[in-house]
Amino acid sequence: MAKLVNKKRIVSLVLGVALTVSLTACGDNTKSNQDVSTKLTGKIVIDGSSTVYPVSSAVAEEFQNEQPDVEVSVAMSGTGGGMKKFAAGEIDICDASRKIKPEEAEAAKAKGIDFVELEVAYDGISVVVNKDNTWAESITVDELNKIWGKDSKVKTWKEVNPAWPDEPLKLYGPGTDSGTFEFFTEVINKKAKESRTDYTPSEDDNVLVQGIAGDKDAMGYFGFAYYEENQDSLRVLKIDSGKGPIEPNLETIKNNTYSPLSRPLYIYVNKNKINQSPVKEFIEFYLDNAGDLAKEVGYVPLESYDAEKAKLK
Repeated sequence: MAKLVNKKRIVSLVLGVALTVSLTACGDNTKSNQDVSTKLTGKIVIDGSSTVYPVSSAVAEEFQNEQPDVEVSVAMSGTGGGMKKFAAGEIDICDASRKIKPEEAEAAKAKGIDFVELEVAYDGISVVVNKDNTWAESITVDELNKIWGKDSKVKTWKEVNPAWPDEPLKLYGPGTDSGTFEFFTEVINKKAKESRTDYTPSEDDNVLVQGIAGDKDAMGYFGFAYYEENQDSLRVLKIDSGKGPIEPNLETIKNNTYSPLSRPLYIYVNKNKINQSPVKEFIEFYLDNAGDLAKEVGYVPLESYDAEKAKLK
C-alpha cells in the first residue's frame, strides 16, 4: 500500500515548476480499488487550477506508485486556461476552483465533449501578509473591497485603516485566468473579474508566496494550502464579514463560518474518457483517496465521496 504524501513534499513539487510536470511515485500506504497485479499503460493529462494542483499532484503521484507504466502529467495554467484546453479536447481532466461557466460548457459541447463535475475538497481563500507585518490582524470585507475594487486608488496601509502605518501597500494576487481571482472578485467586489489591475499577478501561487514573503508591506490572496505550507514566512488575516473576525482553518472552512471566502474545489472529467483505461481507474483512485490527500496537502475533505462516485455510474 502506498504511503500518504506529506503536504510539504507535495506543495514543494510546484517550486520551480515548468508549465507541465510529470510526477513519479514514491511511498507505501494509500487506499486503492485497483488490483495491483493489473498493470495499466497510457497517458492522462491534467491542467487547470493552481489551487487544486496540490491535490491532483498527490493523487497522481500515489497512482503512479501502483501503476508506474501510466504517465500522468499535471499542469497549472489557471482554471480559465485549463477550461480552454478542456473544451478543445487537449486534456482529460480540468482542475477547477470554481464551477464551469455556461460559455465554457458550450465550447466543450461544440467540440463533442461532455463532462462530469466532481467535488474533491473545500478551500478557504486566505488573505495573507508578510510575517513582519505587526499592525494588521484582521480585515473587513469592506476594507478588502476598498483595496481591491476596480476603481481603487488606495496606495498605503493607512488609507485602508487609520490605525495602520502610512506605508506603501504592495499587492499580489492570482492572474485573471485563475478561478481564485474570479471567486474572490465576485464575493469581495460583487462582480467576477472586476479588480484593480496595478498589482503583481501570477497563475503560480508559489510566485505570490515568494513575493509576499519578501516584502514587509505586501498583501495577497490564494488557496489555504499555500498559506498552510508557508506559515513560517506569512501571516493570515482574519476576515470580518459582519459577525466578527474569523481565521481560516480546517474547521471554519468546513462549517463555512469562514465567510465569504470558503468554496468547493472541483475536477472536470471528459465523459468520453471516463470509461476508458487508464482514466477510469485513475478517477476511481482519485475519489477513493481524495479525502486523505486533500487533508494531507492542507484542504478540507468532503464528509463523504459517495455522491461523487455515483456520478461515474
